[in-house]
Formats: sequence, structure tokens, C-alpha cells
Amino acid sequence: MNVTVRIPTPLRTLTGGEEEVSASGATVKALIDDLEAKYPGLKERIADEKGVRRFVNVYLGDEDIRFLDGLETELKDGDEISIVPAIAGG
Repeated sequence: MNVTVRIPTPLRTLTGGEEEVSASGATVKALIDDLEAKYPGLKERIADEKGVRRFVNVYLGDEDIRFLDGLETELKDGDEISIVPAIAGG
């Protein structure tokens, strides 16, 4: 299964400057593991042992995976994942 992953600017140094990459996995967790195999260092910036890092949002289409099944959210061929760093400020 092939999933398109949109990479935010701060993480593109890990993907050779690519803003979109392809990865595979039946779940978001498996997809992140596949991304880590292809682009070492990416996983630790997206997730930790508790789930998606606090200041990172991961979307399946337009839905935040935190409101779906988190890292266990199932994927299908052709899905689009967006990794979005959270913006904080005052």
C-alpha cells in the first residue's frame, strides 16, 4: 500500500529536501516505522513511546489522527498523511 506523506519544512533536511515522500504501512505507526527506515531520524521527531509528540500534528486527509485511533489509525492505498508542526505563541 502506498501513502503520500507531506513533510514540513523543518524535517525536509531528513528527506533530502523532498516535500512529499511515499511510504507504506497498514497503520500510521507502521508508516512511521517505514519512514524511519528510509529517512533515519524522522521517527524521533514525530513520535515517542507515548504517541505523537505534543508539538506535532499528524493528519490523515483533513482529520487529526488524535481524534481517530492515534498511531493505530488504519491506512489504505492512496491515503495522504500530513505532518504539521504545532505553532505556539502569544
